[in-house]
Amino acid sequence: MTWLFVVLGAAVGAPLRYVLGHLLDDRMPSGTMLVNWVGSFLLGWFTALGLGDHLMALLGTGFCGAFTTYSSFAVQSYDRGRGLGTTIVLLTLGPALFLCASGFALGSLA
Repeated sequence: MTWLFVVLGAAVGAPLRYVLGHLLDDRMPSGTMLVNWVGSFLLGWFTALGLGDHLMALLGTGFCGAFTTYSSFAVQSYDRGRGLGTTIVLLTLGPALFLCASGFALGSLA
């Protein structure tokens, strides 16, 4: 039954990621960075809230797993070349880690 929650969350997360990437990605992959930042914050928050198995499958594994993207991030970083690619990596990973920790801290207050 848990797989159904993962599928339902992914059915929302993946199309939302696609739309944001399509609308915002250009020379800089702004849409990809945005979804990775937001998804990192949400996953930290959901983890700190200690959601039950089904909710975590729906929101954490399903939605956040499909909403965020490592593959697009890696390809876009590589395709932009060494200089801009390094900038994309730094502008994605640093804020994503900070936002995940911030989401966890916020969720810990609840």
